[in-house]
Amino acid sequence: MAKYKQLCSRCKKNYVPASWRDRYIQCHDCQKKELSTEIEDKEFKKMFDIPEEFYKENSFLRSIKIKYIRFKSLTERQIEAFKETVKKRKEN
Repeated sequence: MAKYKQLCSRCKKNYVPASWRDRYIQCHDCQKKELSTEIEDKEFKKMFDIPEEFYKENSFLRSIKIKYIRFKSLTERQIEAFKETVKKRKEN
């Protein structure tokens, strides 16, 4: 899939890697406040306890964490995809 860099839709300062699938692109700095919300559930707290660098580089990981913070739940497929993506990031 072809990737290109586009300005963040919110701050208009930082360039973010994007593809044709991405609609509303935000940089890590703009989403940092949402991502820093405390998670009470021990299982999900452990799952989301990954290096900050992973969140900076991958918008998918940020979106899954923000969806959990907003809705307080995730589907099994979302959890599996999150864990698989983190596993691939650790291998590289």
